[in-house]
Amino acid sequence: MTVHFIGAGPGAADLITVRGRDLIAASPVCLYAGALVPIELLEHCPPGARKIDTANLTLDEIIAELATAHTAGQDVARLHSGDPSVFSAMAEQMRRLDTLDIPYDVTPGVPAYAAAAASLARELTVPEVGQTVILTRIGGSASAMPVGEDLPSLGASRSTLVLHLAVQQIDRVVDELIPNYGRECPVAVVARASRDDELILRGTLADIAGQVKSANIRRTAVIIAGKVLSATTFRDSHLYSADRTR
Repeated sequence: MTVHFIGAGPGAADLITVRGRDLIAASPVCLYAGALVPIELLEHCPPGARKIDTANLTLDEIIAELATAHTAGQDVARLHSGDPSVFSAMAEQMRRLDTLDIPYDVTPGVPAYAAAAASLARELTVPEVGQTVILTRIGGSASAMPVGEDLPSLGASRSTLVLHLAVQQIDRVVDELIPNYGRECPVAVVARASRDDELILRGTLADIAGQVKSANIRRTAVIIAGKVLSATTFRDSHLYSADRTR
């Protein structure tokens, strides 16, 4: 028996790996975050599979379901939105499973930031414009940020910033980025990336907060800030250069 942590992708049901799809099809138990995981993925579950929406469950209740499946010798497909390596709360579940000696593995998924960049038709690493991408969030009631990982500190590098779980505090994001990035820094907000109801806002730090409020975006959104979003005059990469020795 194995608990399979599976990245279910950013929202579009077909943005799941073949491995992830096959594990769902082979697992008689499926735990999924109902508010975030596309319900269409449950169609891959085998007939008679036990399907459990974890949206309203506590960590203890989730672990209890996994332990019950373990006792019954049933594999579990544990679906997390996006890719489970970031902002998924997977680590705390694995820690509990380690204590209970329940085996698990991880299958990556398409992360939300990658889906957002695809929707924007932008590369986030542009030669001599931006070569560093920081994935982060801001502190709130859920959990504080570690020392040194606040936006003013991270923004000192002027790297491309991707913020998850932050759109509800867009005014704070703008205020904390402007000192390092300037009011004219290009910004994009992509809500529900890859879904049929996807919404894209493009602007600058000077006007993006107003756009977010007008569109009433409050969740399931990624904020991207950095010069790469508007870069057009940049050198070609060395990868395909005629001067490169092959």
